[in-house]
Amino acid sequence: MPSLGTPSRKLCLAQAISLSLLPLGAIAATPADTLVVTATPAATDNANGQHLIPAFLDGNIANGGRLGALGEQKALDVPFNIVGYTATLIEHQQARTLADVMKNDASVQNVRGYGNFSQGFRIRGFDLYADDISFGGLYGILPRQILPLEAVERVEVIKGSSAFLNGVPAAGTGVGGNVNIEPKRADELPVQRVTVDYTGRGQAGVSADIGRRFGDNDQFGVRANVVQREGETEIHHQRSRTTGAFLGLDYRGEKLESSLDMGYVKSTIHHGRVGIRLASIDNSISLPSIPSVPSNRDNYSPSWNYADLETRYAMIKNDYHLNDRWVAYSAIGSSQSNEWSSSGAPVVSNLNGDAKVTRLNTHYKSDTTSGMIGLRGKVDSGPVSHQLNINYSGIFNRTASAYTMSAANSFGSIYHPIDFSSPVTTYSGGDMANPHVRSKTVNNGVAISDTLGFLHDRILFTAGARYQHIDVKNYSYAGVQDKDAALKAQRWSPVYGLVYKATDWLSLYANHIEGLQASDAAPSTTLNSGYIVGLGRTRQNEVGIKVEKGRFGGNIALFDLRRQVGLTGSDNVYRLAGEQRNQGVEVNLFGEPVLGWRINAGSTWLRPKMANANGYENKRWVNYGGNDAVGVPRNQWTLGTEWDIPHVEGLMAQANLFHSSRQYVNSTNTLRIPSWTRLDMGVQYTMPLHSATVSAITWRAGVENVTNEKYWETVGTNNGYLTQGDPRTYKLSMSLDF
Repeated sequence: MPSLGTPSRKLCLAQAISLSLLPLGAIAATPADTLVVTATPAATDNANGQHLIPAFLDGNIANGGRLGALGEQKALDVPFNIVGYTATLIEHQQARTLADVMKNDASVQNVRGYGNFSQGFRIRGFDLYADDISFGGLYGILPRQILPLEAVERVEVIKGSSAFLNGVPAAGTGVGGNVNIEPKRADELPVQRVTVDYTGRGQAGVSADIGRRFGDNDQFGVRANVVQREGETEIHHQRSRTTGAFLGLDYRGEKLESSLDMGYVKSTIHHGRVGIRLASIDNSISLPSIPSVPSNRDNYSPSWNYADLETRYAMIKNDYHLNDRWVAYSAIGSSQSNEWSSSGAPVVSNLNGDAKVTRLNTHYKSDTTSGMIGLRGKVDSGPVSHQLNINYSGIFNRTASAYTMSAANSFGSIYHPIDFSSPVTTYSGGDMANPHVRSKTVNNGVAISDTLGFLHDRILFTAGARYQHIDVKNYSYAGVQDKDAALKAQRWSPVYGLVYKATDWLSLYANHIEGLQASDAAPSTTLNSGYIVGLGRTRQNEVGIKVEKGRFGGNIALFDLRRQVGLTGSDNVYRLAGEQRNQGVEVNLFGEPVLGWRINAGSTWLRPKMANANGYENKRWVNYGGNDAVGVPRNQWTLGTEWDIPHVEGLMAQANLFHSSRQYVNSTNTLRIPSWTRLDMGVQYTMPLHSATVSAITWRAGVENVTNEKYWETVGTNNGYLTQGDPRTYKLSMSLDF
């Protein structure tokens, strides 16, 4: 099949349709040349997958979400595993960043970038970088390291491979699951809220949320959010600052629904604590065991560790309802990021914690354009119904970077660090003031699908495929293309799934779906150093049961994920020669089993095996076959609860318990970090007021890591990188509704 063409043509087409649709349904001219709004609010049903799935009972969780090309779908109706966490949950838990929300899901690990402050995740044992989180279904739009939540309405977690549903993002992660963010919109009732908060040892913040609808039929909506938060955290001398401004405009017409979202985020972290790395010899960790965990408030990173992260983004979306069964949809978004950082992760050489630090200064810039266009609708052919969809999506990402680096300097130990001033630059690459292009990625895909309904849609069978074209180019720090470090490949990604709706509240399902990911560049020590050796495939088979009845809902899922991985062979050549196989069971339960008592509980059991995997370590051939994958716990569970205190209207108590089993630190499974358990607690009290200006005041107080546990939280997929859990942290806030 020929290439799908350049992204600029496809995305310009999507943009042209988006912009051209707007005036068609929004206005009409009278004979007197007066513009009169003629639209009426769009239907609130979800016949074409355009509207958010209503939150389940208490408002904390929505049993469904956006499934890429298939749109927003109820979990009971699709053969995939998806759940949405709402703005209500974000408010109740005083969540500040995406990591604070993701901890509620037992299939997700919160992980951190190597030597930086990027928040990443592992879903079903496979990495998802923040770069690859979608916004309204589009990849690459949001800030790539830290996302504040003031303008977020939903955090939707898709569990399992999703190349058909979403296409392949620029960084190529998310083969075990993905996350979609939905922005806030103006509600039917006006919102005017100001919140002040206090976190840690001296971090104060203020935010505002204003939303209102206008027009004869409330067809125009405006939602604006701003936030400013800064100060010292519970970690000694670590300071952070977040500045954000967000604007969401929308139009709801009889035929046309349109929205524009814009945002600006700047995050700054100074003297930030990063993880540590265990010293190695020829890629094999040289320590006999894991160093003990330092005091959880200690800051063992150099004082010059910092990051200044700035992102601007915008997204336009349009849905044009051709009739009550068919909708044409389009979206286009763009973002620009500019990051300066200086980082140094201590490299620990013995159990005394003695360490050396190398200073790495970087300047990173990224420009991304992402878009989609499609047609979705329903037809009937006798007793069989069809839900048809054809969709194009594409992303273009260009990055530029430069660096300077010092030699390793003695840093004392992680238990008694000895800070030192900025070391002398030993190595450098590129122009720090004006970085050259380092990579260009173009991912295009066309998807088609049909969901056939039998027995009055009691049985739903989905079949589809996406043709994905991936083009990756890498460049030297001088801006010269490295043709060895390039990949141009294409592949069909099939999907098929079955749903049997045994009753209105019980569904049984099964699916086969695949993921795609460009291989990492071959390590510098290999004969094919720098080569991208191929396009790896992830295959998933899953079966499960979903329930949504009365006051509770939940699911049980059994899945088998097989992902191709790159390994260095005995001939010192890096190739896609191995496989990581994650088999697991997920159990989730949420709802309000007793009036006034709500729960969100889940557990995941994983068997993360390296099958047919070999490597060359410590000058010898090593067989990893049968070993556990690095950094993936075999069991995680969460237990969250909220309780409305009897006889005190507006008073609620909450608690969340999190557990992770042990994680292996190296591929040979000789080193591991122990299991850990953490407790968070909080209380909320809403005081209704009958004032002309203030309608209600809500007070919230919370404590994270109540028992002040100290523990190694996660292990990086690169051998030997450990990050520590945060100390006990206090959160206070007061919201005023006007």
